[in-house]
Amino acid sequence: MRIFGFFTVYWRDMLRYFRFRTQLFSSLLQPALWLAFFGIAMAANFDRIMMGDTGGLPGVPGVGYITFMAAGVIAMNVLFTNLFGGFILLFDKNWGLMREMLASPMPRRDIIFGLCLSGVTKSCIQAAVIIVIGLLLGVSFFGGKTPAEVAWSLCGIFAFIAVFAIGFLSLSTAIALVTESPEGFQGVTTLLTMPLFFASNALYPTDAFPEALQWLVAVNPLTYLVTGIRHFAIGDHFTAIGVEYLTTTGDILIAFGALLLFSAATFALAWRTVERAVIT
Repeated sequence: MRIFGFFTVYWRDMLRYFRFRTQLFSSLLQPALWLAFFGIAMAANFDRIMMGDTGGLPGVPGVGYITFMAAGVIAMNVLFTNLFGGFILLFDKNWGLMREMLASPMPRRDIIFGLCLSGVTKSCIQAAVIIVIGLLLGVSFFGGKTPAEVAWSLCGIFAFIAVFAIGFLSLSTAIALVTESPEGFQGVTTLLTMPLFFASNALYPTDAFPEALQWLVAVNPLTYLVTGIRHFAIGDHFTAIGVEYLTTTGDILIAFGALLLFSAATFALAWRTVERAVIT
C-alpha cells in the first residue's frame, strides 16, 4: 500500500543500522568514552579549580561537571547522528537505488518521512544507552524523583530529541540530494558541526562568551536541545561550575517552540528538494 511507503524506507534504514555492527557499536561507545575520559578528567580539574566547591548556593542543589556535561554529550551524539544521517542517500545515488525509488509509485515525500522516523528511533536508542552508561559512571540524573517523575522526564527528553533529530536529518537529506560526492557532503556537514557544537552550552556555560558569539548561541538549535535535556534530567534550578541555572516552564516552551520552527523549516526544505530531485 502506498501509504506505507515511508515504513519501507524506515525499516530498511533500521536494518542497516543494526546489521552494520561496527557503526552501531561505535555510535554507542563514542559518547560513553566522552563521559569516561573527558567527563571524569574535566570533572577532576573543575573540582580542583573550584577547590571542591561546585558553586552551590543555599537551598539550590549543585551538580558536578560530569552530570552537567552528560546532557551535552547526549545532544552532541544526536547532532552528529542526524547531521551525517543523510549520507545514505549518496550511496543510493551512486548505486542507482535512488533512481528506482524516485521512479516508483511511492510518493517522494515518503523518503523524507521514513528517514526522519529512523533518525528519531536511532537517536532515542542512543540517548537511552548514554543515560544508562552515565548513571553507571556517576552522572546524577533524575535525583530524588519518583518512578512516575522519571518517566515524565524521559518523555520530555525524548520529545526534545525527536524534534531536533527531524530538523537535522531533514537538513542532512537536503544537503545529500544537492551534493554530487561524499567528499562534498562531508565537507559541508563537517563545516557545520564545529560552530554548532562549540557555540552552544553543551560543555560549558556561555555567559562569558564574547558578544559576537552570543547571537550564534541564541539561534543555535543545539543550545535549546541541551537546555531541554538539562531541565528534565537535572532540574529547573541548580548550580554547576559556579553558575546558577534557572529555567521556567516558559523557557522550556520557548526552547521547544524554537526547535519546532527549525525542524519545520528544514523539513520543508528537504521535501522541496526531494520533489525537485533529478537523478540521471
